[in-house]
Amino acid sequence: MKEILQYMFNHNTLSKSEAKAMMIEIAQNKFNAAEVTAFISVFLMRNITLKELEGFREALLQMAVPIHINASDAIDIVGTGGDGKNTINISTLASFVVAGAGQKVTKHGNYGASTTTGSSNVLEELGYQFKNSSEQLNEDLERANICFLHAPYFHPALQSVGLLRKSLGLRTFFNLLGPLVNPAKPQYSMIGVYNLEIARIYQYLLQKEAQEFILVHGLDGYDEISLTHDSKIITKKGEEIYSAEDLGFNPVTLEDIKAGNTTKETAKIFMNILEGNGTEQQNSVVLANASVALYHTHKFGTYDDCLLLAQESLESGKALKTFDLLIN
Repeated sequence: MKEILQYMFNHNTLSKSEAKAMMIEIAQNKFNAAEVTAFISVFLMRNITLKELEGFREALLQMAVPIHINASDAIDIVGTGGDGKNTINISTLASFVVAGAGQKVTKHGNYGASTTTGSSNVLEELGYQFKNSSEQLNEDLERANICFLHAPYFHPALQSVGLLRKSLGLRTFFNLLGPLVNPAKPQYSMIGVYNLEIARIYQYLLQKEAQEFILVHGLDGYDEISLTHDSKIITKKGEEIYSAEDLGFNPVTLEDIKAGNTTKETAKIFMNILEGNGTEQQNSVVLANASVALYHTHKFGTYDDCLLLAQESLESGKALKTFDLLIN
C-alpha cells in the first residue's frame, strides 16, 4: 500500500487493472484502517478518473454475491448521494410511486455515509428486513412490484469499509460506485449525480453498455431533480435542461424538501408522503422524479401520460400499497 500511496500522492492516477487489484485487496481486508483512509483521502482531493472508476466497478461486480432476478425490464432509481443537501429520500419514494404505477423496480441502496439517512436507514427504521437470496427478492418483486437490495449484503468491499465511511462522514468515491453495481443488473437506470464532471464520467462508462441509462443533475448541486433549479438530464441520445415548469411543477425551495435531523424524523416524513399527507412541494419533487423514470422506460406513453400515472399511483394509495406489500 505504501508504494501505491506514494505514487498517488505524486499526482499519478491508477490504471484500470491497478484500481481493480486495489479494490479486491481492500475487500479482502489486506490493509489497516489508516491505510484505507489514506487511500480514500486521495479521491477527496481530486476527482476519480474513468479508468479508476472502471477498475473499482469491475472488482465489485466480480466479487458480488451472485443473484438472479426474474425481471428483464426492471428499473433502478438511485442517487450517488453526497450532495450535502440532506433532502427527503426522493429516489426511494419515487421507486414506490413507479412500482405502484406498474413498473418493476429493483432498488439498490445503502446506509447514509455522508448524509443523515440513506434508503437502507429509512426502510430498516420502517420495519423492512434486508434479504440476499434470489428466492426472497423474487417473491418481493412478484408480490410488491419492487425489491430492495441492501448493498453491503452483496458487495464484500462495501461491507468492509462501511464503518470507516460512516466515521469519515464525507463523500467518497464509494458514493460513485453504488449506482453502478446493482447486482440485479436492471435494464433501466435513473441515476442522480451531484456534479457535471461526474455525470460526464458516468456517461462515458454507461454509453458502451446495452442497458439504458438516464442521468439527472440539479444544476444547483443536487443528485436528483430537485425543482429548486433547472435540471440537466442526460441519456444515450443527448442532453437537455428542464425547468420545474417544463416538468409540470412549480419551483420549490431547499427548506421545502429537507429531511429530518434523525432517521426517525425522516422516516416519519417518508410515511407522511406515501400516506397522502405530504406537502405540495414534497409531492412535486417525488412525482417529478417518478414521472421521468417512467418516461425513460418508453412503455407508458408521453411524459404527460407518465406524470398522470405517477400522480394516480401516489394519490390513490397504490404507492403505499406497494410499500405495505414489501414491508409485510
